[in-house]
Amino acid sequence: MHSILIIDDEQAICTSLMFALEDQYQVFATTSPVEGLAIVRKEKIGAVLLDMRIAGVDGLSLIPGLLEISPKTSVIVMTAFGTIETSVNAMKLGAYHYLTKPLNLDEVRILIEKSLHFNDLKHEVERLHEVLRPEDSYAGIIGKSHAMKNLFGLIDKVKRIDSGLLITGESGTGKELVAKVCHEEGIRQRKPFSALNCAAIPETLLESELFGHEKGAFTGAFQRKEGIFEQTHGGTIFLDEIGEMPLHLQAKLLRVIQEREVVPIGSNRRKQIDVRIIAATNRNLFEEVSKGAFREDLYYRLNVIPVHVPPLRERIDDLPLLTHHFLQVYGLKLGKTGVHFHPSAMDVLYRHSFPGNVRELSNIIEYAVALSNDTLLNVHDLPVYLQERAFERVNDKEGVFLPSMLTLEEAEREFILHKLQLCNGHRKKTAEALEISERGLRDKLNKFLPSKD
Repeated sequence: MHSILIIDDEQAICTSLMFALEDQYQVFATTSPVEGLAIVRKEKIGAVLLDMRIAGVDGLSLIPGLLEISPKTSVIVMTAFGTIETSVNAMKLGAYHYLTKPLNLDEVRILIEKSLHFNDLKHEVERLHEVLRPEDSYAGIIGKSHAMKNLFGLIDKVKRIDSGLLITGESGTGKELVAKVCHEEGIRQRKPFSALNCAAIPETLLESELFGHEKGAFTGAFQRKEGIFEQTHGGTIFLDEIGEMPLHLQAKLLRVIQEREVVPIGSNRRKQIDVRIIAATNRNLFEEVSKGAFREDLYYRLNVIPVHVPPLRERIDDLPLLTHHFLQVYGLKLGKTGVHFHPSAMDVLYRHSFPGNVRELSNIIEYAVALSNDTLLNVHDLPVYLQERAFERVNDKEGVFLPSMLTLEEAEREFILHKLQLCNGHRKKTAEALEISERGLRDKLNKFLPSKD
């Protein structure tokens, strides 16, 4: 049940509002502004009904103090002297809305419900923001490893300039995400962002997708179509897998970049375009140039500023951050809260080379969260090809992987739980293996796993 506070110097109003609202809310009421602030400090108040004039005190002057104590509380101002100016001033100070006296109780109830619902939505947005853009991230790109900090520093330098970027990296590293961040944090952020995968579109259709066509330009062209360059005028075009583009289209793309104009198929009219081009590839384009598979002049036009996205195996210290993020994302998506990995399952993930990079990790975690019947995800909840890795250890000497970013307490937790797993959960054997007493082991397990005995 939500709690409501009424601050009004007329005791009769406080009493009548308490009587009207007590069936729906826990209601507090006071005629003293000082006592009202004290109640907000002590109780979790969802909404405050605040009189504009309270025995010589300007009610509006209380709003900043109320919101400083409890930023998530809605303030609804009540006044018998309602004017547009006072209402605007109240809203500027942070009030949710205002009511004019004499009060209509139905209006009061509706406004309180709306304010509480608004607060719930704000809380949900904040929670989603924490999931989608966690603290250790740059505009949604997660990581705090040295490799990622270098990448973030480079993005920070190139995001607000118009120079072309060539983003390189293995499949699944997040090249399109980097391109989106450069657009969304850059000077073209209010204009369109369009992505085109050059490898996913048949060669016969790719030219039309890029440059557009006129009606009747070829069989099946029943109406005029704008290409991606026209559609994205003023914005950013992301050309993924640029190394897959046929040579004859590479020549046309080069001309578009140089002349900043396009000619749709079947037309002789040139159309001026203004776009930033960001290209990406998982190939070594320099080698492709030497083989004659990619135009050298286009390569240098695109590769003004090279941006390399490291594979996951080169930023393994980011695995706990990424794992936590995807557990939150898929827990939220699939309606499962509090999901987390057992250390033995994390150990398997640490030992995996991730040829599919972050995309593969995302798929692994979605699989585990979707199919597990428990909030604790174990080795048997992982995809089969990863479960097999859990049985590849020759003997106990292989140990457990401890990332360098762990604290001493976190490292101790991982090691003790690893030993417990090797001893099949047998606590006496685990204590002997660790050379500590059973009581000492019990104390540590109660500390590390408070929900377990």
